[in-house]
Amino acid sequence: MSECKCECKNAKKVKIGYLPFYIKLYDDAYPHIRAEMEDYTHELIGMIEAEGIEVVLADEVCRVKEEFDRAAAKFNADPEICAVVTQHLAYSPSLESIGALLSLKAPIIVFDTTPAYEVLKYAETEDRIMPNHGIHGVQDMCNMLRRNGRHYELVAGHAKHSDVIGELCGLCRAAYTAKNLRTSRIGMVGGEFEGMGDFRVPDDELRRTLGVETVRMSREDGQKFTEAVTEAEIDAEIAADAESFEIRAKDNAAYRAETKAGLAVRKWMDANSLCGVTVNFLHTDTAGIPKMPFVECCKVLSRCQGYAGEGDNLTAALVGALIRTYPDTTFTEMFTPDWEQNLILLSHMGEINPRLAEWITLDDKRFTYNSCGNTVTLNGCYRAGNAVLVNLAPAKDGYTLILTEVELTGDGSRTGVYSTEVQGWMKPALPLPEFLKAYSMYGGTHHSAMVYDGDVNELAAFGRFMGFETVVI
Repeated sequence: MSECKCECKNAKKVKIGYLPFYIKLYDDAYPHIRAEMEDYTHELIGMIEAEGIEVVLADEVCRVKEEFDRAAAKFNADPEICAVVTQHLAYSPSLESIGALLSLKAPIIVFDTTPAYEVLKYAETEDRIMPNHGIHGVQDMCNMLRRNGRHYELVAGHAKHSDVIGELCGLCRAAYTAKNLRTSRIGMVGGEFEGMGDFRVPDDELRRTLGVETVRMSREDGQKFTEAVTEAEIDAEIAADAESFEIRAKDNAAYRAETKAGLAVRKWMDANSLCGVTVNFLHTDTAGIPKMPFVECCKVLSRCQGYAGEGDNLTAALVGALIRTYPDTTFTEMFTPDWEQNLILLSHMGEINPRLAEWITLDDKRFTYNSCGNTVTLNGCYRAGNAVLVNLAPAKDGYTLILTEVELTGDGSRTGVYSTEVQGWMKPALPLPEFLKAYSMYGGTHHSAMVYDGDVNELAAFGRFMGFETVVI
């Protein structure tokens, strides 16, 4: 089998604002102290940047209202900033900063730390109080944030003697994921799956509650972009497939028609600046494209764009938000339980992120669900590893984010019935009856995202940033 050469091209560096707090009283009384504290701030920023986070520092250490207001205006003017991290160099009176904090468009992450790891043992020989007392400034500020109903996340610890930098960067990634979701533009090909209600949220409600825009492919769109695909483009795409997949398809006409349909969808997505797509296999013919484009659905995921089947723009937006932060993410469905082995079969007709496949083949696919006829698919098995299953479920009021840590066993068969489908074998943390009961008692839908090597705490923070009811099974 050829090694999959799929490459994520849509993930960007996480970008944050960094807001240092201080007090003018100390500048007036002890002007020599601040320089050392500023050096410490730059040291912390260097540690954060070493984790791959881009940091935009306020133009000045902020002490009074006007300085905080200028910093907030700078951060609000940069649409790429996904969070603002606060750091108290010392105590800072909260009434100087609270107005600016409440004006921030991005969520707030409080970094509660000090330079010294040890204080008490040096009490008789050194004064470590002045450079190490920012914690009560944090307490003053957090009380005001809470009283004003402003959500914040917080990490506390010493930067060199704990994992607080890792925790902070995890919260930054969570905020970035939330920003991705709120700015999603999702394409819909073939409309909704009639009668399927669990993930269905009307387009206008999805826009109002989550900020997700839905762009529907008309029949005219499908025909226009299909006609724009050239034979040379089809040849080039098939040649690229041979570099990434084991080609077992024999129906060359169906393969070329599926490739043409996939390229039409890709052109349409590019033309509409879409970050994800959902395809309803029942109605690709009425959408004006010649085949159900299973292979392109997989390539969408490999490009770190969102995908979900069956007209599910909600889960497509979720997958798209996650995959730009965590490239080893895929769309999936729980299909069949194996009670004896405490496993769940993950399956779908032909949609998988190729990056996550233990093996993958491109095969002919008998297809009778609409008038487009037979097509081709990528088939494979999820590789062994640990992951977090992520489900976003509409609720009576808002949404519930359901998270559970799972193991993928990698026990896929290349022969038999499952060799012509996407497959994976998932072991939940709980015994299967307990897990399935809890999942459905929380209203989990039958479409989910799966994040390999995901951090359940980071993903829970993403849910809190979004204002979701967030539960971990």
